[in-house]
Amino acid sequence: MKSLLVLFSYHHKNTEKIAETFAKVLDARIETPKQVDLVKLRQYDLVGFGAGIDSGKHYKPVLDLADKLPIVDNKNAFIFSTAGLTGEKKLAKDHSTLREKLESKGYRIVDEFQCKGFNTNSFLKFFGGMNKGRPNSEDLKRAEEFAQNLKQNM
Repeated sequence: MKSLLVLFSYHHKNTEKIAETFAKVLDARIETPKQVDLVKLRQYDLVGFGAGIDSGKHYKPVLDLADKLPIVDNKNAFIFSTAGLTGEKKLAKDHSTLREKLESKGYRIVDEFQCKGFNTNSFLKFFGGMNKGRPNSEDLKRAEEFAQNLKQNM
């Protein structure tokens, strides 16, 4: 299975740590939205789209790329993120904008992953941030299990 991870991670590289774990299991390339060749994207059997969450949605470069994607026919994709706050309802809300954009282009979302990430945005920087040390070894283990599950079910 040929896999690609599209990643935008810049602040504390939280989401990059998760993507690197996925990449090892899936033997996947990691590219930034600027590096993605829209024509070559069709060569991949599975594409993961991930970024940190800002104001309840993925960072803008990933969303902008999703707007530019060509229409595909039921291509397998998954969504991932790191965020200051997490939970099932939070994941569904945080991923909704990207999910809708991908589905409108013909992508089939096979699964979604989210874990906590170290956050020093806004006023949090004055208090040392939240979720220091996240993603941690337990989060990375969950990411590895998530990727193993994707690999087995594809």
